[in-house]
Order: sequence, then C-alpha cells, then structure tokens
Amino acid sequence: MAEGTTAPDDYRSHLETYTAFNKLVTFMVLWIILLLTSMALGLIAHLSIIGVLLGVGGTVALLIGFALFG
Repeated sequence: MAEGTTAPDDYRSHLETYTAFNKLVTFMVLWIILLLTSMALGLIAHLSIIGVLLGVGGTVALLIGFALFG
C-alpha cells in the first residue's frame, strides 16, 4: 500500500475504477449490438436508409444517454 493512503481510500478508488469500467463495457456491448443491427438492416433486409438512420441516431442517443446518465 502506498504511504499516506488507508484501506477505505483504496476501496473507494477501486470502486470508482470498477464502476467506470463497467459503464464502458456496457456502452461498447450496446454499441456493437446497434452496429450489427444496422448492418443487418442494410445488407440482409435491403433497408439501407433505415439502417443508416438507426445507426447514426442510435449512436448519438447512446452517447447522449451515457454522457447525461452515466
């Protein structure tokens, strides 16, 4: 343990790091699902305009959601 730190300080620091990492992983999983869904709409269903709108709009919504509520 570093000098001048106590166990509660270390715990709080680790908890903040864990929470931030958890939010990052959640964001990436949701964004990958959104990306794959948009690609499926464009490539398989031949609905490219809807796929692009969903991809761009969903990405903006995820960024705003995680910036405001994350």
